[in-house]
Amino acid sequence: MCAGLVACTSGERPLRLGTTYTVEQSGALAVLDSLWTGPPPLTTVVAPSGQILRAAANGDLDVVITHAPSLEQRLLVGPGHALLRCPLAASRFAIVGPAADPAHVATAATAAEAFRRIASAGGPFVSRGDSSGTHVKELALWRATGVTPAPRWYLESGTDQATTLHLADERRAYALADLPTYAKLGGLASRILSAADTALTNPYTLYVVRRPEPHPAVRDFATWATHAGREGLLALRLPDGTPAFVRQPGECYAMAKP
Repeated sequence: MCAGLVACTSGERPLRLGTTYTVEQSGALAVLDSLWTGPPPLTTVVAPSGQILRAAANGDLDVVITHAPSLEQRLLVGPGHALLRCPLAASRFAIVGPAADPAHVATAATAAEAFRRIASAGGPFVSRGDSSGTHVKELALWRATGVTPAPRWYLESGTDQATTLHLADERRAYALADLPTYAKLGGLASRILSAADTALTNPYTLYVVRRPEPHPAVRDFATWATHAGREGLLALRLPDGTPAFVRQPGECYAMAKP
């Protein structure tokens, strides 16, 4: 609403940024908002990655920051809706669950093995179930195990990361969590049980959307986000002092239109 009011008084069309619940709930969006001074003002839409990418493909957004590589390829890149692709930063996922850890997740050598143990023990497991980047990663891990989750122990919340983690906490269940978001919540009884596997890397990418009339400031915003904006993200710390985000290598590059 504030961004909209600024746009009304300045007469300048706001830049429409679409991003995800984990960007918002991890504190990353607040950092970007605080550092971006414009012009133009930002209007931000927050939703699961799948929903954001579909909105971008429909031409409803100027730029997006998402963390679902397979969906990005299928919904945005493949059909030619992306003008620029800019690697931004990466956080980590973690498998969280009750301190008692009845499935012995903490001693699993890989994330896939941890999921296999959860299935063998009969969960419970709470999934976001919302086509978010977190949900897409979770489904990929289940595929890696060759296991199809069973309704008797698998629950889909259909909602954002924070609400899902609170539900898992109430049910003493396992869940896949974006580590910075988990750290921001605090007060959860659930514990981080597995986060070391490289399969749990969580990359965020910025895309400039291909539109008939691109916003005149969209390339400037992309350049800013991958330099000053990214430095702000890299300064965020987890409770143990380690970085919440690490740099994604590479610069913005133009996407060929199919």
